[in-house]
Amino acid sequence: MTSYPHIKIQSEDFDLTTEVAKLRQGHKDIGAVVSFVGTVRDINEGDEVSVLELEHYPGMTEKALEKIRLEAHERWALESSVIIHRIGKMYPCDQIVLVAVSSRHRENAFYAAHFIMDYLKTNAPFWKKETLPDGNERWVDARISDKEAEQRWAS
Repeated sequence: MTSYPHIKIQSEDFDLTTEVAKLRQGHKDIGAVVSFVGTVRDINEGDEVSVLELEHYPGMTEKALEKIRLEAHERWALESSVIIHRIGKMYPCDQIVLVAVSSRHRENAFYAAHFIMDYLKTNAPFWKKETLPDGNERWVDARISDKEAEQRWAS
């Protein structure tokens, strides 16, 4: 695995090309890189959303993300992986999260990226607050469909 940080919690945006290049650095045996970039939607639960704000508990969040990243490495033959999750205020079309994994074979990379994202949607210690155009705010809970998706990975 590479030596750069595998888990990043940050307020600033990230660049997919830069992060994938770092992920691949020093790995001539990589045959596949799978990446997922999550973005802020302008609508949720039928309501227009103007701002999404993410909060986390420093220290706890990084440990939780590292645990699931390492579990993905145990389940599938991966060469490297990175999870970047943004915090703070974001707006529609802004990038929120990057999950990128590399492997010798594409199937391992696809499964691992899917697994990590399903975990992030249900168990990662982030709190999301949406602001609607009228100024009303609401906290966002995990969806039932996200919990169901997580169950596919139960061992």
